[in-house]
Amino acid sequence: MEMEGEIKNFIMVWTVAAATMCYCHTIGKVISKGKLRLIALFPAIVILLLLPLRLTSIHLGGPSTFFLAWLSTFKLLLFAFGKGPLSSNPPLSLPHFVPLACLPIKFQHQPNHNSKKPNKSLLNYTFTTMAIILASLIPLYGKKQNLHPKFVLFLYSIHMYIGLEFVFSLASAITGKLLGVQLEPQFNEPYLCTSLQDFWGKRWNIMVNRILYPTVYDPMVNVSGRVIGRKWAPLPAILATFVVSGLMHELIFYYIKRETRTWEAWEPSWDAACFFLIHGACLALEVALKKTLKGKWQLPTSLSWPLTVAFIFYTTVWLFVPALVRCHIYEKAIGELTAFAQFVKNVYAVSKYLYS
Repeated sequence: MEMEGEIKNFIMVWTVAAATMCYCHTIGKVISKGKLRLIALFPAIVILLLLPLRLTSIHLGGPSTFFLAWLSTFKLLLFAFGKGPLSSNPPLSLPHFVPLACLPIKFQHQPNHNSKKPNKSLLNYTFTTMAIILASLIPLYGKKQNLHPKFVLFLYSIHMYIGLEFVFSLASAITGKLLGVQLEPQFNEPYLCTSLQDFWGKRWNIMVNRILYPTVYDPMVNVSGRVIGRKWAPLPAILATFVVSGLMHELIFYYIKRETRTWEAWEPSWDAACFFLIHGACLALEVALKKTLKGKWQLPTSLSWPLTVAFIFYTTVWLFVPALVRCHIYEKAIGELTAFAQFVKNVYAVSKYLYS
């Protein structure tokens, strides 16, 4: 019954979210961009922040929180001032506006017929490989008492990355089939990064990068440029962007940590915020060094790649993964998969009884 209730709430949450975006689309047609539109959109932003509270599962609540409480609210903030993906000329139609506002997608207005289409067999192979790896990790968690704590955190790191890649790749394939749209790519082989700038700018969580750039980074560049000059303006902008990202991750952890469908006391550990603050400071330092050296000297790829990957992995195991562990995300995920399997069995048994 718990799984059935969660599924019903999931349907309710996304129905309300779609209706909210219909309201926002109407606001965009009748109110010009600016403060007045922001005031009119404010109730919608509040609703989007409240909706994920109705979900407590990892597999349904986690993506819903990421999409609605973070990406959608930031898109609406941009839309209020005539910026971002929701603002276009001519204005988006309602069937295009709603999914674009709710999901991390982009439309293929002018598909390139000369571009190479994805290999379906390769895509299926990728999904199968990721599913097998995820399935092989679950039995190991049952024996984690016999494993070194650092190795367990290593397994959690692999689980986190492959799980995210699997979910978004699967969502991209399904959405592309149903709506004829393409999800924004979330990852671009992050394990091949050769610098923090390469990792955060081009390879990891690309959709978030594209949303944070116009909402935080670009305004901060304009403000700091008046004080310290255009050359060094990106440095405080980078720090501000990572601070916002850290705070939003803490908020998401709050949502997924809850056990009940209501407000609970927020007791952040700030591990995620520290993780992003450290990375923001190191990335700002990296950019400053590149500006100072002006390309006269740089580390060879054979050295920059292992150093970058080692730094990212170490800080992830040190700060980010423990924050997830404190949210009991992995235990909840395994429990949900078990409950879902039982739910499917019950549905199959009922349908078999009805049609026998």
